[in-house]
Amino acid sequence: MEFSSTALVAVGLVLAVWTGVAAWLMIAASSKARSAEAARKVARRLGRMIEEAPAVPLTVRADGRIEAPDRLARWLGLDSLPPYLSELAGVDGAGLTEAQLEELTKLVRRAQKTAAPFRMTIGAPGSGRSLALRGTLADPQVSPSGAAMIWVFDFSESEQELVQLRDEAQRARNDFSSLVGLIEAAPMPMWFRGDDCQLRLVNGAYVAAVGAKSADAVVENQIELIERVDGLSAAQVAGQAASQKRAIERIVTATIADSRRSLRVTDLPLKGAGVAGYAVDIEEMEEQAREFRAFREAQRSMLDQLSIGVAQFDEQRRLTFANQPYRRIFSLPHGAVSEHASFEQVLLTARDHGRTPEVRDFPSWRAEHSEWFLTDNSHEEAWPLSDGTHLRIVAQPMPDGGLVMIAEDRTEQLSLSATRDTLLRTRTATFDNLYEALAVFAPGGNLELWNRGFASAWSLDPEVLDSHPSAEALIGKIAPHLADKSEADAIGEVVRAATLDRKRSGGQVVLDDGRVLQYAGVPLPDGNGMLTALDVTDSRKAEDALRERNRALEEADAVMTRFLANMSYEFRTPLTSIAGFAEMLSTGLGGDLPEQAKDYADAIMESVERLSEQVENVLDLSQSEAGLMPLSKENFAPMPLVTQMVQKREQAITNAGLSLDLRGDNALEIEADPRQLRRALSQLIDNAITYTPREGKVLVDLRKDGGACRIVISDNGKGMAQDELERALDGLRPSADGEGLERRQGLGIPLARQLVEAHGGTLEIVSREGLGTTATIRLP
Repeated sequence: MEFSSTALVAVGLVLAVWTGVAAWLMIAASSKARSAEAARKVARRLGRMIEEAPAVPLTVRADGRIEAPDRLARWLGLDSLPPYLSELAGVDGAGLTEAQLEELTKLVRRAQKTAAPFRMTIGAPGSGRSLALRGTLADPQVSPSGAAMIWVFDFSESEQELVQLRDEAQRARNDFSSLVGLIEAAPMPMWFRGDDCQLRLVNGAYVAAVGAKSADAVVENQIELIERVDGLSAAQVAGQAASQKRAIERIVTATIADSRRSLRVTDLPLKGAGVAGYAVDIEEMEEQAREFRAFREAQRSMLDQLSIGVAQFDEQRRLTFANQPYRRIFSLPHGAVSEHASFEQVLLTARDHGRTPEVRDFPSWRAEHSEWFLTDNSHEEAWPLSDGTHLRIVAQPMPDGGLVMIAEDRTEQLSLSATRDTLLRTRTATFDNLYEALAVFAPGGNLELWNRGFASAWSLDPEVLDSHPSAEALIGKIAPHLADKSEADAIGEVVRAATLDRKRSGGQVVLDDGRVLQYAGVPLPDGNGMLTALDVTDSRKAEDALRERNRALEEADAVMTRFLANMSYEFRTPLTSIAGFAEMLSTGLGGDLPEQAKDYADAIMESVERLSEQVENVLDLSQSEAGLMPLSKENFAPMPLVTQMVQKREQAITNAGLSLDLRGDNALEIEADPRQLRRALSQLIDNAITYTPREGKVLVDLRKDGGACRIVISDNGKGMAQDELERALDGLRPSADGEGLERRQGLGIPLARQLVEAHGGTLEIVSREGLGTTATIRLP
C-alpha cells in the first residue's frame, strides 16, 4: 500500500506536535518538581527555625483541638502533648494547674470570638519553667476556621535574673539603710567630705562633739571638730590624703563637752570620690598608759624586794628588767639591764658562770628555750646545777610578745622535802608493821591516817577508809560488827576524849565473829587523836583455858586424893567377892546349875574381869598423876608383844570390817615395863578399831628413830576437832550445866599418855575431822 506525500507530511506534523507537547509537559513537570522540592526545603527550614525559635506556636482550633511542637510538652513537664486544650491539666503535678487552664480557656474563647489579643504568664509546676503566652486570632491562611494562635515564650532565666536583681537591690537598700543607721548610731564622730574637701555629711556624735544644733547647721557653717595642727586645718589634711590616695592617721587634742580629749583621727580617701573621716576618743587609753607606767615602776620596785629572781624581756627578746636576786642567781653583770642584753646573751652568760644545767649541745638547748617567746602557754622546768643548786624556772609569755622569767632557788626546800618524805615513809612503814591497829583523827573528827591492820581488825571494807570519813560515820560502820551494838557509843566517846578533851581512855569490845579487841584513845602532840586497837582474843582464850585447866586440876586432885584413900575397900574388895562367888557358882559348889544359869555366871565373871581392868586403869592413872606409878623395866623386843596384841583382837577387827597393817623391825629392842607398855598400846589400838568405820584401815608401825623407838598407830576414821582432841588428852569433858569440866568415863588416851611419859617417852596425837587420827609414841 502506498501513501501520498501529503499524508506523510500530515503524519510528520502530528508526530512533531506530539513530540513538542510531550517535551513541554516534561519541562513543566520538571519545573513543578523543582518548585515542590524548594517548597519542601523552605517548609523544613521554617519548621526547624520554629523549633529553634525562643517562642513556640500553639494553635487552638474552634473545637478545642490543639497543635504545637513537642517542645511545648517538655516545657509543660508532659511526656507528650494531648490533642485537646482541656487535657493540658496533667496529673502528678505535670502540665497546667486547674486554675491556669481555666483562665487560659477563657482567654482563648474570647480571642476566637472577638479577635482580642491577650497576654498571660504562668509557671509550669511539672518543669519549674516560667512561660509567657501571647495570644491572637489566627490568620485565615493558617487556620480559616477561627482558631486562636498562641505564642509561648520561655523566660525562666530572665525571671531568675530579675528575681536575683530584685533581691540584690533590696539587700543593697537594706545594707545602705543599715550602714547609714550604723554611722548615725556610732559613738565616735564620723564625717564625709566632697572633692573640694568641704563637709558634706556628719553623724550625730559629730554634732554633739562640736555642740551644734543639727547636722545641717554643721555642714552649712563648715564647723570643724579638729583644730589647726602645725598650721594645717582638717580640710587641708583631708586634701593630702586624697592627693596621696592613702589614709592619714594622727593623734591630736580637741575640746569636747568643755574638756580636752585625746583623739586618734583618720582621714580615708574613698574609691569613688571624697574623703571619709572618723575620730576615736583615746583619752582613757592614754590615762591607762600613764597609770600602767606608774604601776610598772611600782611593780619593779616591789620585785626588787623579793627573794625570787624575776626578769622581763620585751617582744624583741631584750632584757628590760631584772631584780637583784635574778642577777645574783645567774651572775649577770650590772650593765646587762641598761644595755638590754638579749635572751640568748643572758643564757650564755649564765652558762659561763655555771648557772645552767650541763647539756651536750648548748646551742640547740638555747634555741629550744628561745622558742618560749613563740608560745602562748607558760613553761616550768627544774634546772639542777653542777654545784648542787636546784632552780625552779617559770617562763610566762606576755600578750605583747615579751616574756617574764622567774627563777627560784629550791635547794633548801628540796632537802627539807626529801627529809620529810623519808620521815613519812618511815612513819608509814612503822605504822603498817605494828601489831596494833592504828587510826589518827583530826580535831574536826575526820579520819586522817591509818595502818593496814585497822580495817581488818574492825572488819571494815578498806574503801570506806579511803574516803576519810568522820568519826561518827566510821563508828556507824563499826557498830554492825559488834556483838553488843550499844558499845559503839563507848568507842565514839574514846575518840572524842582523845581529840577534843585531850584525855587518854580505853576499853574492850567483843566483835560478832568472837574476836576480842582492846582499844584506847591517845591524844597526840599535834592536836590529833589516835585510836589504837589490839586483838587480845588469843590471850583471852588462853586465860580462860588456864582457868578451866586450873579448876579441872584442882577437882582432879581432890578426886584422886579421895579415890586413893578408898580404892582398896571401894573397888577391889567387892570385885574380889563378886568374882569368888561367881566362880563358886560356875564350878557347882552351890549345886548344879542349868546351862542358862552357867551362861549368866560366865557373863558375870567376864564383866568382873573388864571392870577389874578399868579399876586397874583408874588406879594406875591416879598413881601416875600422883607420881606413884610402879614400873618394872626390862629389855625386850616390842614386835612380838604388839603382834600378840593384834592377834588377840583379830576377831574384833574382822567383825568391824577393818584391815590392820602391822609393820616393824623384829630386831628392835627397848627398855620398858612390858605390862604397862601393853596397856598403853592396848588403849590406842582399841580406840583406832572403835572409831574407824567399816572398810577402814588401821596401821601399826614400829621403827627405830635415831636412838629411840617410834611406834605409830594411825587410822582413817572420823577424827576429832582440835578442842575435842585437847579434852581427850586431858581426860575432860564439859559438865552437864555447861559451866565447868568433869572427868570422862573413858580414860584410855590420858592413861596411855601417862604410861608413856612414865617411861620417859612422849605421846603425840594428830587428828583432823574426816581424815583420821595418828598417834606417835617415842620411847628412849
